[in-house]
Amino acid sequence: MAKLKNIEAFCSICGAVTKMEITGEVTGEENEDKRWAKCKKCKQTMVINLVDVQNKKYSLEGIEEEECETYSPLKTYEIGQTIFHENWNDFGKVIAKETLSNGQHSISVEFQKSGLKKLVESLNQ
Repeated sequence: MAKLKNIEAFCSICGAVTKMEITGEVTGEENEDKRWAKCKKCKQTMVINLVDVQNKKYSLEGIEEEECETYSPLKTYEIGQTIFHENWNDFGKVIAKETLSNGQHSISVEFQKSGLKKLVESLNQ
């Protein structure tokens, strides 16, 4: 496995996909793919499995045929929900939610064409 210093992974504390710094190895033969990682957002340290992180791809095939919600910053979304962004003419899937420091909410969406984007959610609520 390649040596990594930083990786993008799901932080169970923040509840979002964030950048993490690999800080150390987990001992034991059964833990060879696990590493200690520190979230750069909340500064909490946790064990992550590098195999899961590197192999995790969000299935975006066929979501244009599913019932998608048209994106609006005024609406609320759930993780796993599929959305359509009219301005970008792009379909995506909500992969994480977070509360920003100003109290507003955002969602992380993996789009078919645009890749990973953060969008405002529940504006003025």
